[in-house]
Amino acid sequence: MLAEGKDTVLLATLDGRPLAFSYFGCSPEHPESAEIFGFYGHPDGWGTGIAGALMAASLDGIRAQGFGRIHLWTLRGTPQSRRFYAKSGFTESGAVRGHDFGDGNPIEQIEYELIL
Repeated sequence: MLAEGKDTVLLATLDGRPLAFSYFGCSPEHPESAEIFGFYGHPDGWGTGIAGALMAASLDGIRAQGFGRIHLWTLRGTPQSRRFYAKSGFTESGAVRGHDFGDGNPIEQIEYELIL
């Protein structure tokens, strides 16, 4: 664990090398739910199982904080990420939004959710 407080950041390493991290906390849109704000895996970790282990640890941490629902947003055009979230038990909620990452060009995101 890198940090804990209002939100939590978890770092996954393999052979001492950081390969994935997750960042989660209380959802600003749905205060009764947790939101995974970021979940990233370095390509060198793909196929090692580190992302699955990190997701399991993240879900355990979210459960321990008393949340019964989790949601996250991912880009529509990222099929590998979308498959990973589905494999982790998440389903598409049907919500879609345009998110501006600061360049003035909103990119479409899809919401995924998991009921614990």
